[in-house]
Amino acid sequence: MNQIEAMQIYVRVAELASFTQAAQRLGLPKASISTAVQRLENLLGTRLLHRTTRRVQMTQDGLAFYERCTDLLADMEEVQGMFRANPAELAGRLRVDMPLIMARDLVTPQLPAFMAAHPQLAVELSSTDRLVDPVREAFDCVVRVGTVSDSSLIARGLGYYRMINCVSPAYVTRFGTPQSLDELTGHRLVHYVPTLGTKSPGFEYLDANNGNQTRFLPMPGALTVNNSEAYQAACLAGLGLIQAPEVSLRPLIDAGRLVEVLPAYRAHPMPVSLLYANRRHLPRRTRLFMAWLAELLHPRLVGPDGESPATWNALPDTA
Repeated sequence: MNQIEAMQIYVRVAELASFTQAAQRLGLPKASISTAVQRLENLLGTRLLHRTTRRVQMTQDGLAFYERCTDLLADMEEVQGMFRANPAELAGRLRVDMPLIMARDLVTPQLPAFMAAHPQLAVELSSTDRLVDPVREAFDCVVRVGTVSDSSLIARGLGYYRMINCVSPAYVTRFGTPQSLDELTGHRLVHYVPTLGTKSPGFEYLDANNGNQTRFLPMPGALTVNNSEAYQAACLAGLGLIQAPEVSLRPLIDAGRLVEVLPAYRAHPMPVSLLYANRRHLPRRTRLFMAWLAELLHPRLVGPDGESPATWNALPDTA
């Protein structure tokens, strides 16, 4: 095993904080993973990882070495690409994560053209509403809908999703159409929470009489879900009102399967961002995929007021 391979192993162990998981991801025996890290520590004359029975954590020297490794490995990949028959061709593995409905309705239908243009590229597409850890789970980039709170990541804001309120025709037949906030006490809300067991804040709206501040109105509802597909399906089944991005609901409205209600009381637009690890260099495949994804999303995004077009700033070719 050469030093480059050992560095690749170390980076994966550091990101996953686990020798066992690194071995599984790389398809190597756990003993080979441990040996590679030990050889690096002996070569460098310092301990890179704190090892306990429960977790693996980088030392200060280990963190500094990790950052240099990621830069060096990215540089090596760029150099190797210079001598391919077609230097513009992307190659390697790309691991990305995005919300379920975005992957299903928007990105996956467009992927064949992107992958046909880059046949040497292998894409691992995770689609979940869970907030993944881009570093620990080794994602090259992540699309996040909602507020970004992790300051250890670089976030590129792409725009906002306009939010609307919808019910199904079957719901209207049973409960009627709400015309005001006061009437919502007699209606049902499908509650959405990221983690089951937590409490939904209720119906969200912008208070136009108080500077468009975000308010929440508690509402009854018998069903609570934790992913966007179940949320949409519950609304289609007539189980209650939902608040979701217009881009995902507009086709259902146009088909007559859903009805928009209370347009004067929409939730605040949700920011859409691309997240990636704070590194000096990103692999070219990651940069170009992010640019492709940003361009794909742009026509479906709006400004922070929910009405004006999103400001379009093409992602730079370097980061």
